[in-house]
Amino acid sequence: MKNSAAIAWKFLSVPAQPGKMKSGRGWRQLAYTDWGNPKNEHVVVCAHGLTRNCRDFDFLAAALEQDFRVICVDMAGRGRSDWLKEAEDYNSAATYVSDMEHVLEHVYRQNDSDSFRIYWVGVSMGGLIGMLLAARQRPAVSYRFRTLVMSDIGPHVSSGILSLFATTIGKDPRFRSLSELESHMRATALPYSPLTDTQWHHLALYSAREYEDGTIGYRYDPAISSGFRPDRIKDIDLWAYWNRLDLPVLVLRGEKSGVLTPETAGEMQLHRSNVQITELAGIGHAPMLMDADQINLVRDYLLKIRNRTE
Repeated sequence: MKNSAAIAWKFLSVPAQPGKMKSGRGWRQLAYTDWGNPKNEHVVVCAHGLTRNCRDFDFLAAALEQDFRVICVDMAGRGRSDWLKEAEDYNSAATYVSDMEHVLEHVYRQNDSDSFRIYWVGVSMGGLIGMLLAARQRPAVSYRFRTLVMSDIGPHVSSGILSLFATTIGKDPRFRSLSELESHMRATALPYSPLTDTQWHHLALYSAREYEDGTIGYRYDPAISSGFRPDRIKDIDLWAYWNRLDLPVLVLRGEKSGVLTPETAGEMQLHRSNVQITELAGIGHAPMLMDADQINLVRDYLLKIRNRTE
């Protein structure tokens, strides 16, 4: 991978209140990275998981940028994006859908081509955001989705699994050094794919937030946990959106994952004929798309979709 430090964050102002251009809450900033030729009409948009950030995709983006423009976004409250003033907004899908619609329109205006196409790659929560956006495509929308890649997520997630997330999200631990934070990540992370020391260090470096007292914490707003209180947790059921999709989908499932169960993956294929399920042996939730095998799998799939005639 080329030196990812050479890729600077860019920032886009979006309405502070989801979906409303004129709002008493003003504006806030979303951070993103932008790889490849800005005039490339084939744009891969990468969306991360619940507590992660856009720099998780540096390895994938470096492998894709010769063939695609690659936009990787920090969702609200994560990475370098602004935290939300109202914690309740983290629990609304409208927050993320509205934000990403502004991102997509911004990228489209930079390109302004009738052949502008979106290839969405989402890990966990990022996959659901892409599914919601693709399912609500409207004739007036300038851009079109060509495909979705969803890493270890589907339209149904049980409340039991969500309760497990609630035990760690929002704890806001502090550390004396980056190496301490990295050790904590290694000890507490859900079973991703086996990561190298370089990849662990990369994750730790871009997950770290330094505070005025010199301690280091995680770079996300602890308030994102507000929707994981026991009285609020319930099954995620988005089958209605899944059934509206009319595009090819690649679903990556970690063999050891409890988030995307074999039953849900099988039902996803029953509902749609153009769905490819690929199971990754020995991996839990969620495949991070950082190692060469996973990157090549995604790259080969996206190039196959790109090369299809319209």
